[in-house]
Amino acid sequence: NSFTVRRYLYTPDIITTLQQDEVFVFGSNLAGQHYGGAARAAYEHFGAVWGEGIGYFGQSYAIPTMHGGVADIRPYVDDFIDFAFSHPELYFLVTPIGCGIAGFHPADIAPLFRRAVEVENIVLPESFIEQYDH
Repeated sequence: NSFTVRRYLYTPDIITTLQQDEVFVFGSNLAGQHYGGAARAAYEHFGAVWGEGIGYFGQSYAIPTMHGGVADIRPYVDDFIDFAFSHPELYFLVTPIGCGIAGFHPADIAPLFRRAVEVENIVLPESFIEQYDH
């Protein structure tokens, strides 16, 4: 993988625009009904596709969080991390997925992203990084 300079220490709390190579990573539902929260922003601004609840579309990457517990979310997070690692030309800004409408807490979701800390082109929210300091 080519070396990527970290642009951010953490994912910005509010993302209204993206650079050309940046990807907005958000929590979705399996049906891809992007009604609220970060999913709505992804749909309205960053190319998320209605009816597509998993994966890379436009400048967005959907990770389903509304269909069960943490164990049900884990495989989608693992797939995302593998995808990001294999696309070093892109820069992934992970929102606090699952911590809004889905009702999880950073302590629940952050462990799923532990491996992402080592991936240079993934930026995590401060609320997730804080979980790794304990």
